[in-house]
Amino acid sequence: RLFSFRVRPARSPPSHVPHTLTMSFALSSCALSSVVGGKRASVTGGHLGKKTTAPRRAAISSLVTRAAVGADKQGALKPFEAIVEAKSQHPVSDNRSNSFARTPHFHATCEAALNEQINIEYNISYIYHSMFAYFARDNVFLPGISAHFRKESVEERGHAELLMNYQIQRGGRVELQAIMPPQVDYDHPEKGDALYAFELSLSLEKLNNDRLIALHKVAGAADDANMMDFIEGALLADQVKSIEEVSRFVGQLRRLGNKGDAVWHFDQAMLDA
Repeated sequence: RLFSFRVRPARSPPSHVPHTLTMSFALSSCALSSVVGGKRASVTGGHLGKKTTAPRRAAISSLVTRAAVGADKQGALKPFEAIVEAKSQHPVSDNRSNSFARTPHFHATCEAALNEQINIEYNISYIYHSMFAYFARDNVFLPGISAHFRKESVEERGHAELLMNYQIQRGGRVELQAIMPPQVDYDHPEKGDALYAFELSLSLEKLNNDRLIALHKVAGAADDANMMDFIEGALLADQVKSIEEVSRFVGQLRRLGNKGDAVWHFDQAMLDA
């Protein structure tokens, strides 16, 4: 259909502008008409007609019905049945002393094992902190080694806090345990203090690795996939790297022996790293 509009200006236009502006455009009825569920909506007076049908909605409803029937034949749950099952199997506790985030997959054995590992991380951090203080003494003063063990102490404490945050995330309760006091002196008559301290560090890192693997087995026995993934990605990968790093330090110190000047050069290399 062809629609024509005439617009007359209020004032007389300049001589170079036509006195009457005519805008003409063709609106194709087929372009304005929309197909809804196979039927066309009528166009009247340039506006979409009010007379419309909704076969599309009926078609969608039919598809949902057929899908529900098909799912029922295969033994699956219908939508409303799934809601009922969710409420019955996972009700939200009215007791505020219980965690709302806890799921049945997080067993009490996993909660207890996490608290034990937190204690181990804190104990190792405590030992490294003692080593940091020993090598910072004025009569020992190996600042590179001292800074290394201070960094390791902070790292192990960070692992403990990481485990605490995970315990809280899963709805468990953090129960901190006693920390054993570490030794004060690390000098050894044959190996010297540096080699003795790093060999002790290597033993601690391997022990920590063993305990993390045991923690992973506890999660596996409880069929807790999320906890196993957490231990593998956030803890075990870094633990293997730590064992390799300390092993290299032990190898270098065994080559150097217990000579004061050689250990001093080793300490300076660690200070510059």
